[in-house]
Amino acid sequence: MKKIYFKLLFIISSILILNSALIQNCHCQWVQCEGIYGGYVNSFAVLGNNVFAGMSNNGVYLSSNNGASWTQTTLNNQSIISLAESRNNIFAATNNGIYITSDNGTTWTLTGLSYKGVDCFETIGNILFAGSGQGVWSSTNNGTNWIQTGLNDKWVMSLEAFGNNLLAGTETGIYISTNNGAVWSQTGLNNEWVKSVAVSGNNIFAATYNNGVYVSADTGKNWTQTTLNELLVRSFATIDNNIFAGTSNGVYLSTNNGMSWNQTALNDCSVSTIGMQGNNVFAAAGSFGIYLSANNGMSWTQTALNNQRIISFAAHGNIIYAGTEGAGIYLSNNNGVTWTQTTLDNRIVYSLAVLGNNIFAGTWENGVYISSDNGASWTRAGLNYTDVSSLAVSGSSIFAGTDGGGIYLSTNNGTNWIKAGLDNNYIRHIVISGNNIYASTTSQGVYYSINNGISWTLIGFNNREILSLAVNGNNVFVGTINSPDGTGGVYLSTNNGMRWTQTALNNQSVTAIYISGNNIFAGGAKNYNYFSGNVFLSTNNGASWSYKNQGFNTNPTTSAFLVSNDFIFAGTAGYSVWRRGLSEIMQNNSTELLSSFSLSQNYPNPFNSMTKIKWSMLNTGNAKITIYDISGREIQTIVNETLNPGSYEATFDGTRFASGVYFYRLTAEGFGETKKMLLIR
Repeated sequence: MKKIYFKLLFIISSILILNSALIQNCHCQWVQCEGIYGGYVNSFAVLGNNVFAGMSNNGVYLSSNNGASWTQTTLNNQSIISLAESRNNIFAATNNGIYITSDNGTTWTLTGLSYKGVDCFETIGNILFAGSGQGVWSSTNNGTNWIQTGLNDKWVMSLEAFGNNLLAGTETGIYISTNNGAVWSQTGLNNEWVKSVAVSGNNIFAATYNNGVYVSADTGKNWTQTTLNELLVRSFATIDNNIFAGTSNGVYLSTNNGMSWNQTALNDCSVSTIGMQGNNVFAAAGSFGIYLSANNGMSWTQTALNNQRIISFAAHGNIIYAGTEGAGIYLSNNNGVTWTQTTLDNRIVYSLAVLGNNIFAGTWENGVYISSDNGASWTRAGLNYTDVSSLAVSGSSIFAGTDGGGIYLSTNNGTNWIKAGLDNNYIRHIVISGNNIYASTTSQGVYYSINNGISWTLIGFNNREILSLAVNGNNVFVGTINSPDGTGGVYLSTNNGMRWTQTALNNQSVTAIYISGNNIFAGGAKNYNYFSGNVFLSTNNGASWSYKNQGFNTNPTTSAFLVSNDFIFAGTAGYSVWRRGLSEIMQNNSTELLSSFSLSQNYPNPFNSMTKIKWSMLNTGNAKITIYDISGREIQTIVNETLNPGSYEATFDGTRFASGVYFYRLTAEGFGETKKMLLIR
């Protein structure tokens, strides 16, 4: 017995030492950078000191310090439509149904109401109500079972309790039920599209799409339009006598039951939802993320939610610039540890380029901007009211690719622009190598010019969607969208497009390619819709590729890469900027793309309560991972879903199981493998 005891102590100590070493060497993986805040938030919920934020594409985030920092919960790959707290549980409505967590997001369970498109929640007593495109549903057992109420033919966008009454905002006004949904009556507000309903004292407030806010003091029999009457109002939040309204023009506040409204300091953005925690007001402001006010809206602070989409990079000296999709340009002068938003703060910035001491930014609908003081100020540099999708510098010239207008050239820092060919084409990328200029279009192929754009030659991929383009000497790399016949991925030409060869990176939609020396980085999206991807590296011109995802807590779609100051930076779709040491990422480069399905040994093993299981999918198909005890009895299924090709990871929580030997088995598209693991409690 003593030998067994000391052996277990040795194993546990070894694991602790290994974990400590991994923590000390955390730079040997991707690390998310701080400071580029944003992301589309659809809903809030509050439970004690915790604030939950439901994101459009990235699941649920949690903050326990008033938004100073946010942690993504394990519900991390869903579009969250609505959140609610009920009896110490958090409910999350997604396109796949309603999930519930009773442990602050550590684990989530799918409830019995699946695929109903739930938009809102409310609780009366022990009854949970859910509003959907099919009316109102109710549950008396925390979502295990649901029944449809009498309101079953309306799109219900908001629910609100009014004493023992339940109010429902629909596309045809507000309905009320006095008997827990068995019977409904339409109120006097019967011709408005009601997005949100709120109650303050004896007053009911209705937020409409086109006619502002209405108020009723007689349980909905009669309604009066308030002075907030010409805005799209999406949400309410109330505390004491204060009523906050989230509108298409910021947040408004009324302290006198809607008789008058004052615009708060958050007044130049569209607000999708508002939440309250004590005296704190949280407002979701489009792509800018979450703002917080502790003084009734007199001032607002942007919270630390790193959920922005990064679509362009540039480096000038020790400064790195990142262009976002809606929040302008951020800069970092400490290798991406922190970021500061520049004064160009409300634009979609498709492209960035450096010419001398000038930084150029290509924007959506607003042409080109230029800064000569490291982003402190920006001025228009021509091509006004034009979508500038790409910029490239050659000597003292700068080329601009536009959406629908072809390519323009400026030889005087953007003061004047002239046509440079490919008229009426939607230009996606411009890349210059010596005297050669390459341009990719949305679907008309890749072109080549050797005379500054006077003439262009089509060199391939006509009628194919090109997602990325890079050049290294005579080697031209093209990333294409994936297709059912497997012709997606990275292609290489060594003779200016006379012949193209598909590299080993295929069956992928490759959204970004970047070349640093002999290293080729590719950002892959695993399906046509660009949801989730991988980072790949090739050191032999695409003959073989290896996964380089270590450290990502999700598989983000990579929109852009940049190498600067011995780091590689990855701009992602919805997860801001990540960085990794360039020399480190080149090490251990032997893990090539798998040619088959695989199941890895769990880590750590032995484990105390929690362990991670990794596996790889060769083809798209259903993957199921099942846990068995020593007798072969099935005790839990931790994965059972359709997945695309790539590498995945899941966590097994053994908290409620006894110490001992367990087995886990992967079955996927004819593949099956079982491995053993040891739980030590």
